[in-house]
Amino acid sequence: MIPSSHQEIARFRAAFAAMPDAARPGIDAELLDSILDAAGRLADEVIAPLDAVADREGCRIEDGRVKTPEGYKAAWAAMAEGGWLGLDQPETHGGSALPIVLKAMTTTLFDRACPGFGMVCGATASASVLLSEHAPDAVAADWVPALIAGTRAATICISEADAGSDVGRMRTRATQDGADWRITGTKQWISYGDHDLTTRIGHCLLARTGDAPGGRGLSLFLVPSTLDDGRPNGISLIRIEEKLGLHGSPTCALSFEGSRGILLGTPERGLPQLFTMISMMRLQVACQGLAAAARATEIAERYASERLQGGDPAVPPVAIATHPDVARQLAEMRGKTELLRACVLQLAALMDRAAEDDGAQALAQFLLPLAKAHGAEIGFDVANAGIQVLGGAGYTKDWPLEQTLRDIRVAAIYEGTTGMQGIDFLERRLIRDPRGYDLFRAGATGSVAQAFHALLEEVRPAPAEVRLAVADAMLRAGWYAVCEWLAPRLPSDAAQIAGDLEDSFALHAARVRRGLGDGGR
Repeated sequence: MIPSSHQEIARFRAAFAAMPDAARPGIDAELLDSILDAAGRLADEVIAPLDAVADREGCRIEDGRVKTPEGYKAAWAAMAEGGWLGLDQPETHGGSALPIVLKAMTTTLFDRACPGFGMVCGATASASVLLSEHAPDAVAADWVPALIAGTRAATICISEADAGSDVGRMRTRATQDGADWRITGTKQWISYGDHDLTTRIGHCLLARTGDAPGGRGLSLFLVPSTLDDGRPNGISLIRIEEKLGLHGSPTCALSFEGSRGILLGTPERGLPQLFTMISMMRLQVACQGLAAAARATEIAERYASERLQGGDPAVPPVAIATHPDVARQLAEMRGKTELLRACVLQLAALMDRAAEDDGAQALAQFLLPLAKAHGAEIGFDVANAGIQVLGGAGYTKDWPLEQTLRDIRVAAIYEGTTGMQGIDFLERRLIRDPRGYDLFRAGATGSVAQAFHALLEEVRPAPAEVRLAVADAMLRAGWYAVCEWLAPRLPSDAAQIAGDLEDSFALHAARVRRGLGDGGR
């Protein structure tokens, strides 16, 4: 029921070719083709068949461990054997040292096939980046090759019952015990906090080590599920959540009871250090949104070209794609999808250069909250629109769009809600540290970009509480400025949406000005 990857691969090739030479990483065309073709085969032949099974079966607890759906173990082995978990990691750790932009393309192909399975791959690959940067050399040499080889997996552990986005209220504590650290507390909302794909899982965990208030007293640890000798490390599985979607991705609550942890990086600098992993996972959310939108658009386009209905009753019915209103809906779906694709590739290409280029790093940080937030929302909105095109059929389980809608809904919540992305975008990327925005503004000279800058100048002097009240509207207004910048790269079947950018921007600019006039109320 899920279309093959062929059309999606062709669109990635075209989108990559449409990037300006200065922004596009130097990737040989033959290498690009071989990587995308191999990823497409894996997605179509191994991962896509898991999607309906994972949604139907879900995950369950057996003998105190999470049992994943049928076929997951074989898919995990195929991911590891193909080198996909370490595509962008250095060769010294067993990776392929390929650009992040290739990682973004292949991640989208895999998440388009089965997003529930893709969750374990994304967390493990992102953790390898974190450990490469912040773990002691011996720990990185031990763990990163094992993560890439798929003999171990990893999670990110932040949330607690009373400390979700408000990490400053975190109560999990780490205390020194000789040369060891001991972790005690409860964490929840942990994707793949336990599973049967590997015998050892490394939890990248924040815990309080000092008395400083808020996030300043938090340190970062790697807490293995088992000790080096195979004994349990004092971690108990409390439950797996029953969720709207992503049934194939077990969301766990875990109790840490004096568990041994390895300190990563600098004590009490855990949260800034963890952003190495969070940034990679926010890129994955943008890829998940693109995957959902691309899947929904292709299904809707194919259905509308084959579904015959309407027209002159004296002659055979016509394809519904020829009806003006259906054609409008399809054009909007395709336009939103291709704008998101252009943004994801641009962001990934900047992240490739970030280590050596401070400007690329700043511009990537400017784009990241936009890509994360709008990737999540476009994925949901386009899936919703696809159901509308299919009509009653789209609302049934006979078609995968209702599952796509359920699966992608959480993307606007995890890895930082849309509201948090709005605050990050306005307060950090536009006001406190506008280096990335200044670089964007230098290259984006269209009417929407100019109007956005004028709007920002109105927002800057507002009191902090007023700015926070209009942050969501600024996030959306900024998205349309970025869309205008990316629009020249769109293919002809998506270019129509560029004409709507000024009107869309104006709606959110009006929201901002109303908020300023109301004093943020």
